[in-house]
Amino acid sequence: MGYHVIYDGNCNLCVTLVRSLEKLDQGKLFSYTPMQDEQTLAQWGVTPEDCQMGMILIDGNAPEKRWQGSDAAEEIGRLLPMGSVFVDAYRALPGVKKLGDQVYAQIRDNRYNLFGKRTTTYTSSFCSDGNCKV
Repeated sequence: MGYHVIYDGNCNLCVTLVRSLEKLDQGKLFSYTPMQDEQTLAQWGVTPEDCQMGMILIDGNAPEKRWQGSDAAEEIGRLLPMGSVFVDAYRALPGVKKLGDQVYAQIRDNRYNLFGKRTTTYTSSFCSDGNCKV
């Protein structure tokens, strides 16, 4: 079942990153659900309030395994080819993880001001529920 990425489908930055990941992965490892798709999120027990803390990554084979925010970004990076080398190096540098978490939180909380808000929700063709509708 791979991994499910829950992202903000109204955030320009988030959509740009999802599109880049789609091109790289081609739906082999990741599927995507915008946080605006509350029906699909409810199937995993994810609430709109959960989504306010940033992107979520769910292991499709063990749905109790979840990462959120900067931890989700790091885990996505680790799962990509050769990604673990870079993520492990990042995590090994003293203080960098804490700084990365703080930067992620600032971007998350100000994403629309910094990068703009889409007028329509982006839905990936590699959607998690197979319907690709919001």
